[in-house]
Amino acid sequence: MLRGTKKGRGTIVLVGTPNVGKSLLFNQLSRSYAAVSNYPGTTVEISRGQAVIQGRPVEIIDTPGMYSLLPMTEEEAVARRLLFKAKGALVLHVADARNLPRHLPMTLQLLEAGCRVLLVVNMLDESQRAGVRLDLKGLSERLGVPVVGTVLLHRQGLTDLKRAILKELTAPSPSPGPVREEPYPPELEGPLALLSRRLAGFSGLPPRMAAFLLLCGDGEMEAAVKKADPAAFKLAAALRGKLQAPAAYTGALHRYEEARRLLQGCFARGPAQRGPDLSDLLIQPLTGLPLLFLVVYFGLYRFVGGFGAGYLVNLLESRLFAGLLIPWVDRLALAYLPGELLPRLLALEYGLITMGLRYAVAIVLPIVGTFFFFFAFLEDSGYLPRLALLSDRLLKRLGLSGRAVIPLALGLGCGTMAVIVTRTLESRRERVITSFLLALAVPCSAQLGLFFGILAGFPQGLLLWLGVVLLCLMAAGLLADGFLPGEGAGFYLEVPPLRVPSLANIAAKTWTRMSWYFKEVLPVFLSISLILSVGHYLGVLDWMVHRLSPLMALLGLPKEMALIFFLGFFRRDYGAAGLFDLTARGLLDPASLVVAAVTLTLFLPCLAQMAVLFRERGARTALSIILLVGGIALGAGLLLRLIFLLSGFPGEGLW
Repeated sequence: MLRGTKKGRGTIVLVGTPNVGKSLLFNQLSRSYAAVSNYPGTTVEISRGQAVIQGRPVEIIDTPGMYSLLPMTEEEAVARRLLFKAKGALVLHVADARNLPRHLPMTLQLLEAGCRVLLVVNMLDESQRAGVRLDLKGLSERLGVPVVGTVLLHRQGLTDLKRAILKELTAPSPSPGPVREEPYPPELEGPLALLSRRLAGFSGLPPRMAAFLLLCGDGEMEAAVKKADPAAFKLAAALRGKLQAPAAYTGALHRYEEARRLLQGCFARGPAQRGPDLSDLLIQPLTGLPLLFLVVYFGLYRFVGGFGAGYLVNLLESRLFAGLLIPWVDRLALAYLPGELLPRLLALEYGLITMGLRYAVAIVLPIVGTFFFFFAFLEDSGYLPRLALLSDRLLKRLGLSGRAVIPLALGLGCGTMAVIVTRTLESRRERVITSFLLALAVPCSAQLGLFFGILAGFPQGLLLWLGVVLLCLMAAGLLADGFLPGEGAGFYLEVPPLRVPSLANIAAKTWTRMSWYFKEVLPVFLSISLILSVGHYLGVLDWMVHRLSPLMALLGLPKEMALIFFLGFFRRDYGAAGLFDLTARGLLDPASLVVAAVTLTLFLPCLAQMAVLFRERGARTALSIILLVGGIALGAGLLLRLIFLLSGFPGEGLW
């Protein structure tokens, strides 16, 4: 049982399709912050928050986006699982006012499941611009549940919504909700009635809903019924075989017809307020690809690479740390700390301040911060779903759909979170391929920013690095698509309107993600510094570097790069920061720098991403991915080095 769900008092569960404002409502009602974005797939895990609505404490739960109670993705399965466990909780179904005919069937399904529903019709401003006329009071009377209209982006209707929530939570005898039992078409109604009598009292769901899920072949329901009542399981299989059409299709068609009937007189489309629409320009290859190039150039290369990895890193690393803080810390440590080990732990080459804190604060954080700001802008503008449409045809060649561009793009921020977001993909096959590509050829924000910054003075090297990484990504995707059994996934995606992003939301999201990242990364960076300090003191570090020196020599890299690869195993961003240091010290010529950047980018995922990979994909699949990634990274580095040697342009002569 979930916390605070006793009799449903004081607990609110937010449900709805992606990108309708659930997380925004969660933020406005609670004292917590959930990422709010203008693209599907933001919430892939459960967010909980506490709120006080007119003096009454309430727990609020934000769920991943779901289109129906028949889950197609892992995120939908997570949302339904929670919904069915939260007995009697008040369910706020957040729907898009413009697309109410498509969202209302979900409301009907929630009512069939016995949920106590309050329908929140959001984005009234956009529906008005689209020429939609609504009668929410009439719709409420027909549904038999409260219906509240809102514009959550501007907090309009929030007071009325809180009033309606309080009324529902303080009702004298809150019921589970008005269970709708509208008859289905005869070919489905007969088997449904027969099976529902066998399932009375089973699973805590209304018998008709349990029977419907079983007739649809729902995996979780089948497993539960097979264990509790094998005879009912066999009866469902026999009845399913006699259906003229799949129960899921017949049921969905019936609910859409029922929604259309309920909306007659309550929903009408009129002439829309026409304005400039850039959507076609963003999704057509002829115009979309040049616009994508401009987004990458100004957003990643100039803003993240130039401003973040260039100006901000130079300001913090060169002036603040190298110019002021580190010399002062070194002097104090050598003057006042006894022995040889203690000064090394705090200062000198691998000290907590001189390396761990410097890497985290002066090198990585500015780049991560500028990337999170840029990515938040893209999220809130609605550009990412259009990028998914633009890239669908290309990704299909890799066995993926355009929807996979969301976790792949998130991987440019943090690969660990991106692997979790693969839950939004429909098939296990697509999740495995995407996880493989994330582990191999999608650099995190710190890598991306630092490599842009380091290679900014060598445009040929930058293009070569990007070309080799993209080539490896395409080749690996084609290989995985041909090797893994199964067919490519279909593509469906909720495409929101283009919006001018809210600066307040971008700032809040950037700050929240930076805080999360810093809390995660600082202990790791400091721990690695301690390991390196002790290892250097004991001679273990020198031994390891010596053992890996022949491999570095094969790659045409100095022996110091062995330590960088070791650091990259703990954190990719730590390894990238180490490469930044070596470049600043002049230990890499341009050709070696490109080889190092390519190999580091393709190298093993960091420890955190690896742990999530094992959890999400299983030990066997994760281990296969790691071995493949390691082999491809070293193979690509060696091949690139060989090409440089055979072309007669080793070292600086390449340029």
